Amino acid sequence: MSREIKEFIKEIISIVVIAFILAMILRTFVIEGRIIPTGSMLPTIQLKDRVMVNKFIYRFKDVQRGDIVVFDPPEALQTNQDYIKRVIGLPGDQVEMKNGKVYINDRPLKEPYLAEALDYEYGPVEVPEGCLLVLGDNRNHSFDSHYWNAWLTQDRLKGKAFLTYWPYNHIKLLQREVSYE
Repeated sequence: MSREIKEFIKEIISIVVIAFILAMILRTFVIEGRIIPTGSMLPTIQLKDRVMVNKFIYRFKDVQRGDIVVFDPPEALQTNQDYIKRVIGLPGDQVEMKNGKVYINDRPLKEPYLAEALDYEYGPVEVPEGCLLVLGDNRNHSFDSHYWNAWLTQDRLKGKAFLTYWPYNHIKLLQREVSYE
């Protein structure tokens, strides 16, 4: 084998190794793709859609109402599968669900991403410091904060979902969209 071929092979191997290491660093600390295993976020995110998750955003800014987050569920749920839900209640908020709507501090939310009104009542509850109340967009069929007998603590957040990237006909940025009526 000639010297040039050996050098070429060495260069290719070093490029592949560096690319692999960079990909592992990015996936571990920066951004990660996730497959949605349930219909709890319908109609915003479809079953089996793939979303991109920003894993470092909450190191630099606070969680905001309407963010779609991926998290390790509360320990009380005894599962090792990550969840994806929308942040509705922030620390200190009083949350109540009645008359088919969510109320934050006695003000009804405008949630254009919902396919149907709530068919249950919940609260009022106050979200403790360091915790969040999260709900699926498919409210009547989502295993979320209103079912759990536990709070989601902010230290369990893994990141913010910001983009649906597959299948190609579902590609879109994931918006907050939540506001008050």
